[in-house]
Amino acid sequence: MSGKLTQGAFEALFKSSEMDRPVLQLLKLREVPNSSGPSTYRLLMSDGRHHGSLFLLATHLNHLAENNLLLPYCVCRLTRTKITWFSDGRILVIVLDIDILQTAEETGGQIGSPVLYNKEDQTSSPQELASTSTSVPASPPSAAVPGPSAENENKHLPPPGGNVKGFVGNSPSKFSPCKGNAASPGASPMSVPIAYLNPYLSKWTVKARVTSKSNIRTWSNSRGEGRLFSFEIVDESGEIRITAFNNEADTFYSLVEQGKVYYISKGTLKVANKQYCTLKNEYEITLLSDSSIVPCDDGAGVPHVQCNFVPIAELEERDAGTIVDVIGVCKSAEDVSRVVTKTSKEISKRALNLVDPTGKGVVATLWREEAERFDSSGQPVVAIKGARLSDFAGRSVSALYSSAVMVNPEIPEAFRLRAWFDQKGHTLDSQSLTEMTSMTGGAKTNWKALSDVKNEHMGHIEKADYFSCVATLLHTRKDSCLYKGCPSAGCYKKVIDRQDGLYHCEKCNGEFPIFKYRLILSANLADFGDNQWVTCFRDAAEVLLGHSAEALGRLRETDEAAFDEVFQKAKLKTYIFNNRVKLETYNDERRVKVTVMDIQPVNHREYSKRLLDNIRKLAQ
Repeated sequence: MSGKLTQGAFEALFKSSEMDRPVLQLLKLREVPNSSGPSTYRLLMSDGRHHGSLFLLATHLNHLAENNLLLPYCVCRLTRTKITWFSDGRILVIVLDIDILQTAEETGGQIGSPVLYNKEDQTSSPQELASTSTSVPASPPSAAVPGPSAENENKHLPPPGGNVKGFVGNSPSKFSPCKGNAASPGASPMSVPIAYLNPYLSKWTVKARVTSKSNIRTWSNSRGEGRLFSFEIVDESGEIRITAFNNEADTFYSLVEQGKVYYISKGTLKVANKQYCTLKNEYEITLLSDSSIVPCDDGAGVPHVQCNFVPIAELEERDAGTIVDVIGVCKSAEDVSRVVTKTSKEISKRALNLVDPTGKGVVATLWREEAERFDSSGQPVVAIKGARLSDFAGRSVSALYSSAVMVNPEIPEAFRLRAWFDQKGHTLDSQSLTEMTSMTGGAKTNWKALSDVKNEHMGHIEKADYFSCVATLLHTRKDSCLYKGCPSAGCYKKVIDRQDGLYHCEKCNGEFPIFKYRLILSANLADFGDNQWVTCFRDAAEVLLGHSAEALGRLRETDEAAFDEVFQKAKLKTYIFNNRVKLETYNDERRVKVTVMDIQPVNHREYSKRLLDNIRKLAQ
């Protein structure tokens, strides 16, 4: 029976970081509770000749212990491991994947008479797991193990060595890029798995690949304002989000490149804010002035991305608001459009139609810089990690600030999709899960008559409703359509004329010698059965009137007759209006507000086809 185990595994372990899927017997396992995360399981393993408790079960495998699948005396193959060497020569083996070859009942008990392994060839006979605590590092959890044991472990983490300069805040560090196996003795620096990180670990270094990186953004609240950027890293054990603020954002932004591998150390770990982070990690890292980010020359073995892609057809079964990873071929894409957010900011938007071999399609929306730089030529494979699933017009997905958008990523799923689409996918007519995009998008549009807004009580539910209609402009309220706004980029607040040549913005709390005219147009639309007052912001208002806000402002100041003529010429013109309808409260009065999100010219050929299709359906 003992011949089935990988005898000599412990000797090989201390001589090299490589272990070729050893077969070992589990003698004991001990649960290490954690008040701020999942428990960790310490394993006492045997190769038939020696035993040792230098094995730690990764938390994603906890179910094996909790469901009594991993029991003492079972025989296991360690199919994937992560080995960490400490400065005093001790090691820790994180078990990332394990196969149970024989159950405890099948082995019938302990195999052989193993003794505690000692690298100086000194052995001892005690086999109790508790007695091994002084011979191996204290239990380092994948999530967090609070208390002194984790602090004691930090003292054994090796300091970085070498003499190749990297970044530590604004000063050089003594990290050297990796040239070989960082887990082997003598390699520098030595790293721990991302899954090992927790707030109780004061000294750590991780070797990981950057999977996504945001632009530098500004923030402002009651405590002040500042700058930040974030990026996400991955290794074999997991992922984590890293954020840099203000000076650290300026220091590290140019250093970090998406797709590159780095050694990262000296940051603060805290509980992740799930409002901004979609990764499956309870913690996130904040960079400090003495944080270190050093390029690694050897990125072999570090994964490029960790995704759990959901087939498009299965999106119908998921709840709205769920964060999902999706991948598909971009069969078509709309041009970039500008939309107005609830905070009156204009941002770029682009809708992609993704398809996959399930025969289904879905609209994926990109925002801001991602929307502007996306290139749909060649119908690329697009993967979005951490997209939000929406029930907007059926099912659709939207990229978030924290999402990673990858075009033609070098991953097996993308290669398979490319082959499928080139061979037969391009000829298939996929059924879209999204009912509404613009008419040019090729998907079905949520057409409604204006009378349906009232008859179907649209907008009365908690979430807004969206619909499209073909309507004619009857009337506009020109007297209140223009206002003097803040000239700051992204701010549309109305300014106060101080009558001394300066204009005050309460939102920016600044004084400006100039202002910018802004448009908010109230318009009355009509179709064959009803009419409806709607609100048009900036782009939509400029499309209706055919003039920019600045041009209209100058006309009103210099030529009132020409100003009036603009509104007269706009009347009785017909467009496709894409609208948002929501029940809102204003001055204690509840009323339905319809906001025009987008305006397009009527494609009369497509419009006629739709009318004919409706006639055929009604005739049946």
